[in-house]
Amino acid sequence: MDIQRIVLFAGLAIVSYLMVLAWNEDYHQQPATEQVAQATSNGAGTGSDAMTLPQEQGTSGTSEEFSTPEGGQQVSTNADSEQAIDDQFVTVSTDVFDLTINRVSGNLVQTSLLNYDKSLNSREPLKLLTNTETRTYVLESGLIGRNGPDSRANGEAPVYTAEANRYELSEGQDQLVVDLTHTTDAGVTITKRYTFERNSYEIDVRYLIDNQSGEAWKGNFTGKIVRDQAPDPTAQNSMGIQAFLGMVMSSPEDPYEKFDFDDLSETPVNQSVTNGWLAFLQHYFLSAWVPERDQPAQFQTTRRGPLYVMGFVYPATTVEPGDSVEVGARAYVGPKIIDRLETVAPNLDRTVDFGWLFFISLPLFVIMEWFYSLVGNWGVAIILLTVLVKAVFFHLSATSYRSMAKMRAVAPQLTRLKELYGDDRQRMSQEMMALYKREKINPLGGCLPILVQMPVFISLYWVLFESVQLRHAPFMLWIQDLSQMDPYFILPILMGASMFLQMHLNPTPPDPMQAKIMKMMPLIFTVFFLWFPAGLVLYWLVNNILSISQQWYITRKIEAETAAKKA
Repeated sequence: MDIQRIVLFAGLAIVSYLMVLAWNEDYHQQPATEQVAQATSNGAGTGSDAMTLPQEQGTSGTSEEFSTPEGGQQVSTNADSEQAIDDQFVTVSTDVFDLTINRVSGNLVQTSLLNYDKSLNSREPLKLLTNTETRTYVLESGLIGRNGPDSRANGEAPVYTAEANRYELSEGQDQLVVDLTHTTDAGVTITKRYTFERNSYEIDVRYLIDNQSGEAWKGNFTGKIVRDQAPDPTAQNSMGIQAFLGMVMSSPEDPYEKFDFDDLSETPVNQSVTNGWLAFLQHYFLSAWVPERDQPAQFQTTRRGPLYVMGFVYPATTVEPGDSVEVGARAYVGPKIIDRLETVAPNLDRTVDFGWLFFISLPLFVIMEWFYSLVGNWGVAIILLTVLVKAVFFHLSATSYRSMAKMRAVAPQLTRLKELYGDDRQRMSQEMMALYKREKINPLGGCLPILVQMPVFISLYWVLFESVQLRHAPFMLWIQDLSQMDPYFILPILMGASMFLQMHLNPTPPDPMQAKIMKMMPLIFTVFFLWFPAGLVLYWLVNNILSISQQWYITRKIEAETAAKKA
């Protein structure tokens, strides 16, 4: 190849690289809805009265939602109340949360996760629950039924009073209790109590019903997750699978049942569950309601105009005159971290979905997390995991490389057979098999290590995709987020170069067409890996480097042995 052609190809490669960089910059932007939401945000934890109620966003006007377990009658709720009052919001700060509670019905309408940034290089905490003009995702709870103040049949939604408009978990304080109080016209005092623990994403929501009226009080506790169909704001931009966005319901009969938005629209849920939970999942994060242990609950879904409502209703609680009763449930609003979810409810840790190869993915994650505890860098942990995986398959790979080295050594004999029997494919095949048998070569031996490693590769892909610990996790230099693609495509290019080098250690296939395809493989893989998470490309690159080292050593050893035999 003359020098002009080399310069031309190099120029085209540089221009193509710059064009891909420009394309990536133009089209991998934050979703437009999120940008609008940011522009219209009323400020987490500020208690701004600019925040809107979820029911203000084009609701249909009907207030009928969940039915109670007693007789299945529809219960009118105050969920679409449009009341606005002074000092409408109560803000709460803990070591992991900034939250906003609407004193109308006492619902949780905004939650910022202080340990998770909204995006890379952003200092703004991620808002998981939020309520803006463009996005609705809130956690509701209430008392419905015959005397429930949240039933529209009983009047406007209850307006709770609080001792302060702002609560904060102080240093040295392990628990924060926020009481909201409302007294009905009949003389029943209802205290809605939120309890927060230090370093916990669990929220205990409990009603204390003190009946000082002259009649028995009867109502049903309900917990709801209310969300619109807005895209997942934490979805990754890398090429490949997308995280599940929708509801998951767990029951003893079916511990993990998924419902996407289409399922929720076509087939509403209405079933009694004891010792279950329901959650709404997005990439890396979730919100969940966990009813009390051994307490039957009617799990239901419905629509409130454009909003999806997912929740449960307890059987009615009766409070006799002069008595007081507590009723409530626990909620979880936070990251999908296995260790934390295991302590909240059985099977809730399955929301960290490692796919159908979870039995491989889970051990890989546990090992990688252990490496991280030693070195403090997820990129180094991935490298150490790659070395460990390579060591596990060392002997299998060695067998394959020996087979390929022997095929490389007999390449001149194969060429001669092709010259002799090229026009007789049957005779050619017979002579080749005889040659392989004589030299003790398994022509399929090179495929086995790849086939064995594919489940590991797919499992690691799921680990990197589902582990919130790797979200915004830096490695070094330009790699500041291992869960996202390399912004400059350097790792994929290095990976492709390593594949190209590895191809030169392999024997050239006798079939010309197959040989051309094999030469194209590094380029195909490079393009394929451009938008993969940087952590996954790092794994493949390190694996290639280790494979090249092992294969080079074995090839040189076989060639030396062959040369010694000839001598």
